[in-house]
Amino acid sequence: MGLRRRYRKRPDQFVVAVRLALDTDGFGYRKGGAEQWCKSGDWLVDNGGDVYTVDADVFARTYREVGPGRYVKTTPVWAEVTTVGGAVTTKEGQSRYDAGDYLVFNNEDGTDAYCMSAVKFEAMYERDD
Repeated sequence: MGLRRRYRKRPDQFVVAVRLALDTDGFGYRKGGAEQWCKSGDWLVDNGGDVYTVDADVFARTYREVGPGRYVKTTPVWAEVTTVGGAVTTKEGQSRYDAGDYLVFNNEDGTDAYCMSAVKFEAMYERDD
Protein backbone atom coordinates (compact mmCIF):
# COMPACT_ATOMS: atom_id res chain seq x y z
CA MET A 1 0.00 0.00 0.00
CA GLY A 2 0.99 3.59 -0.43
CA LEU A 3 1.37 6.32 2.11
CA ARG A 4 -1.92 7.27 3.81
CA ARG A 5 -2.67 11.00 3.57
CA ARG A 6 -5.42 13.35 4.69
CA TYR A 7 -7.83 14.71 2.06
CA ARG A 8 -10.89 16.95 2.00
CA LYS A 9 -13.74 16.82 -0.51
CA ARG A 10 -13.55 19.68 -3.00
CA PRO A 11 -16.06 22.41 -2.05
CA ASP A 12 -17.97 22.15 -5.34
CA GLN A 13 -18.61 18.42 -4.88
CA PHE A 14 -22.04 17.72 -3.43
CA VAL A 15 -24.22 14.62 -3.38
CA VAL A 16 -27.96 14.16 -3.68
CA ALA A 17 -29.27 12.01 -0.84
CA VAL A 18 -32.46 10.78 0.77
CA ARG A 19 -32.80 9.06 4.12
CA LEU A 20 -34.42 5.61 4.03
CA ALA A 21 -36.97 6.55 6.68
CA LEU A 22 -39.03 3.43 6.05
CA ASP A 23 -40.28 0.63 8.25
CA THR A 24 -38.06 -2.04 6.71
CA ASP A 25 -35.60 -4.73 7.69
CA GLY A 26 -33.32 -3.26 5.01
CA PHE A 27 -32.36 -4.64 1.63
CA GLY A 28 -29.40 -6.06 -0.21
CA TYR A 29 -27.85 -4.94 -3.48
CA ARG A 30 -24.69 -5.53 -5.55
CA LYS A 31 -22.01 -2.83 -5.62
CA GLY A 32 -18.24 -2.87 -5.81
CA GLY A 33 -18.24 -6.47 -6.99
CA ALA A 34 -19.94 -7.81 -3.87
CA GLU A 35 -23.19 -7.96 -1.93
CA GLN A 36 -24.04 -4.84 0.07
CA TRP A 37 -26.69 -4.30 2.74
CA CYS A 38 -28.49 -1.21 3.98
CA LYS A 39 -30.92 -0.77 6.82
CA SER A 40 -33.73 1.53 7.86
CA GLY A 41 -32.42 5.04 8.52
CA ASP A 42 -29.42 4.75 6.19
CA TRP A 43 -29.01 7.21 3.32
CA LEU A 44 -29.34 6.50 -0.41
CA VAL A 45 -26.69 8.70 -2.08
CA ASP A 46 -26.22 9.73 -5.72
CA ASN A 47 -22.67 10.99 -6.08
CA GLY A 48 -22.52 12.20 -9.69
CA GLY A 49 -24.23 9.05 -10.97
CA ASP A 50 -22.48 6.67 -8.59
CA VAL A 51 -25.31 5.43 -6.35
CA TYR A 52 -24.73 3.72 -2.99
CA THR A 53 -25.92 3.75 0.62
CA VAL A 54 -24.27 5.32 3.67
CA ASP A 55 -24.77 4.22 7.26
CA ALA A 56 -27.08 6.63 9.15
CA ASP A 57 -24.57 7.49 11.90
CA VAL A 58 -21.71 7.99 9.42
CA PHE A 59 -23.85 10.25 7.22
CA ALA A 60 -24.96 12.37 10.20
CA ARG A 61 -21.35 12.79 11.34
CA THR A 62 -19.75 13.51 7.96
CA TYR A 63 -22.30 15.39 5.81
CA ARG A 64 -24.08 18.76 6.01
CA GLU A 65 -27.17 19.83 4.07
CA VAL A 66 -26.59 22.72 1.64
CA GLY A 67 -30.00 22.68 -0.06
CA PRO A 68 -33.06 20.47 -0.38
CA GLY A 69 -31.68 16.96 -0.88
CA ARG A 70 -28.12 18.25 -1.47
CA TYR A 71 -25.28 17.52 0.95
CA VAL A 72 -21.55 18.13 1.18
CA LYS A 73 -19.04 16.01 3.03
CA THR A 74 -17.49 18.26 5.65
CA THR A 75 -15.08 15.94 7.43
CA PRO A 76 -11.66 14.90 6.13
CA VAL A 77 -10.79 11.40 4.93
CA TRP A 78 -7.52 9.49 4.94
CA ALA A 79 -6.61 7.69 1.74
CA GLU A 80 -3.85 5.68 0.11
CA VAL A 81 -3.23 4.33 -3.37
CA THR A 82 -3.30 0.54 -3.61
CA THR A 83 -0.46 -1.37 -5.22
CA VAL A 84 -2.38 -4.62 -5.71
CA GLY A 85 -6.04 -5.49 -6.11
CA GLY A 86 -8.11 -6.81 -3.23
CA ALA A 87 -11.24 -6.24 -1.18
CA VAL A 88 -12.12 -4.05 1.77
CA THR A 89 -14.85 -4.62 4.34
CA THR A 90 -17.26 -1.70 4.53
CA LYS A 91 -20.23 -1.03 6.83
CA GLU A 92 -22.46 -2.26 4.00
CA GLY A 93 -20.48 -5.36 2.98
CA GLN A 94 -17.33 -5.80 0.89
CA SER A 95 -16.00 -3.81 -2.05
CA ARG A 96 -13.34 -4.91 -4.48
CA TYR A 97 -10.58 -2.64 -5.79
CA ASP A 98 -7.84 -2.82 -8.41
CA ALA A 99 -4.19 -1.78 -8.17
CA GLY A 100 -4.04 2.01 -8.45
CA ASP A 101 -7.45 2.58 -6.82
CA TYR A 102 -7.74 4.45 -3.55
CA LEU A 103 -8.59 2.94 -0.18
CA VAL A 104 -10.43 5.67 1.72
CA PHE A 105 -11.10 5.84 5.46
CA ASN A 106 -13.53 8.13 7.27
CA ASN A 107 -11.45 7.76 10.43
CA GLU A 108 -7.75 8.50 10.87
CA ASP A 109 -7.22 5.12 12.56
CA GLY A 110 -8.06 3.34 9.27
CA THR A 111 -11.61 2.33 10.16
CA ASP A 112 -14.84 2.90 8.23
CA ALA A 113 -13.25 2.10 4.87
CA TYR A 114 -14.39 2.16 1.26
CA CYS A 115 -12.63 2.22 -2.12
CA MET A 116 -12.86 4.16 -5.36
CA SER A 117 -11.03 4.53 -8.65
CA ALA A 118 -8.16 7.00 -8.84
CA VAL A 119 -9.99 9.01 -11.52
CA LYS A 120 -13.06 9.51 -9.31
CA PHE A 121 -11.10 10.12 -6.11
CA GLU A 122 -8.78 12.72 -7.64
CA ALA A 123 -11.74 14.57 -9.21
CA MET A 124 -13.58 14.76 -5.86
CA TYR A 125 -10.84 15.21 -3.26
CA GLU A 126 -7.84 17.44 -2.63
CA ARG A 127 -4.98 17.15 -0.14
CA ASP A 128 -5.73 18.62 3.29
CA ASP A 129 -2.29 19.13 4.84
